[in-house]
Amino acid sequence: MKKVVTFGEIMMRLSTPNHARFQQSTSFDINFGGGEANVSSSLAIMGIPASHVTRFPDNDLGVAAINTYRKYGLSMQDVALGGDRIGIYFVEQGAAMRPSKVIYDRANSSFATLNPAEFDWENILKDAQWFHFTGITPAISASAAQACLEAAQTANRLGLKVSADVGYRSNLWKWGKKPNEVMPELIENCDVIICSKGDAEDMFGIVPNDEKKSFKSVCQQLTDRFPKLRKILTTKRGQISASHNTLVGKCWNGFEMLETKQINIPDIVDRIGGGDAFMAGFIYGEIIYQNTQKAIEFGVAASALKHTIEGDFNLSSVKEIEAVMNGDVSGKLRR
Repeated sequence: MKKVVTFGEIMMRLSTPNHARFQQSTSFDINFGGGEANVSSSLAIMGIPASHVTRFPDNDLGVAAINTYRKYGLSMQDVALGGDRIGIYFVEQGAAMRPSKVIYDRANSSFATLNPAEFDWENILKDAQWFHFTGITPAISASAAQACLEAAQTANRLGLKVSADVGYRSNLWKWGKKPNEVMPELIENCDVIICSKGDAEDMFGIVPNDEKKSFKSVCQQLTDRFPKLRKILTTKRGQISASHNTLVGKCWNGFEMLETKQINIPDIVDRIGGGDAFMAGFIYGEIIYQNTQKAIEFGVAASALKHTIEGDFNLSSVKEIEAVMNGDVSGKLRR
């Protein structure tokens, strides 16, 4: 089976233990995470060959990050080394009516200061079937945006499926260009995107144009603007509290809006990475099931399970995800 390749920054994650607040915590739990690597690591755990491309400082923290992903079967052979520091983000897990908080410390990171010439995309993608990126990568710096564009264009030229989670991060676009000046050229290369109504407006200036203000009308405009697009994904989250959500997956396939049943997610452990788990599950479903309805059902089940797991990426097996997909949400003890 050909591999899935992802590209983006991996940061060190420092989390307060036991839902402690930043101001009361005396220690942090260390982990690593990044939107794109969350996708490829989840796929590797599910048995899909996967590789992540990024840049780390050439020090012990870079080595620690690389080894974290390698132990789950993710290839890190195309990682570049250089720069002065690894990006960091701090997490305070919310509970009940208190929301989670994230503080970023990623300015001038190794990834932000990369040189696009460090990545030989023809060679990196030669044995791949799918390339995935997110809107976070081009938001980080001009050089990261250029490398991402070169990767997407190469993947498109080589005939790979190309996907993107276009998620808008207003605090990141600080390097001189606005997202609507950068993202359209990237999305021109995509077959599949995750995009909410808000993302469509922020990134492309597209708003609902029908009486119902529907997501379908947004999807129709997106496919008119980007003819290569075949599928547009989104999730609908019900926010009962920080500890209790519901989740539905949707996919516009150019003809109809496919939708999953709602999954109830009480007693959330960690919701960070839930969207990445959905994307990984969808890619798995497209490759293995070759059925889009089953792919979004598998994706939303994977995302629901991720909410029960601490850390950025989804440590769930295919068997566990398929059980939830088929309606087993009992959490019954297995011996």
